[in-house]
Amino acid sequence: MIYFLRGKVYELSPIYAIIEVLGVGYYVGLSLQTFRSLRQGEEVFLYTKQIFREDTHLLFGFSTSVERDLFNLLISVNGVGPSSALIMLSSLSNEEICSAIRSDNALLLQKVKGIGTKTAERIIIDLRDKVVNFGNNDVQSSGVQYNKIKREALSALEVLGIQKRVSEKIADKIIKQNPQTDVEELIKQILKDI
Repeated sequence: MIYFLRGKVYELSPIYAIIEVLGVGYYVGLSLQTFRSLRQGEEVFLYTKQIFREDTHLLFGFSTSVERDLFNLLISVNGVGPSSALIMLSSLSNEEICSAIRSDNALLLQKVKGIGTKTAERIIIDLRDKVVNFGNNDVQSSGVQYNKIKREALSALEVLGIQKRVSEKIADKIIKQNPQTDVEELIKQILKDI
């Protein structure tokens, strides 16, 4: 799994970049947010998300880990694929997306090309509790920390044989009640609540 890329912008367009890393060119899909932060010929650091399909391998790049985490949340919603998530991140800021989700503003989400009424409502229902720490510049770092702690805890629980879908809702509830929890405490609490 490719976690990040550090290299030179070899080719740049509003929807993709070719990043040269040690003589290898990586085709990376971009949102307009990330595109605006890049300059052809300059060194760059991108957080990445790799998606494997039967017929293709896709790589997406993000200038911040917060944008990547929001992308991951969006594609976790049934009916929202990587292309739709990138269009959403290109059309609205991270703050606008999170604010729309928290305030049940389906109309704003529907302004994004390809997002209809049902998909907008599904995004709101599925992500309302998950964007608590997103979209506010003052808490973006805690949003990243929140996702890191949750990800590590869920991964450890999967090793123990507990399905992610079972433990994820419990984890969200625990972190919402106690945002300062650490990985070890989160795992203990999930095991108690299962």
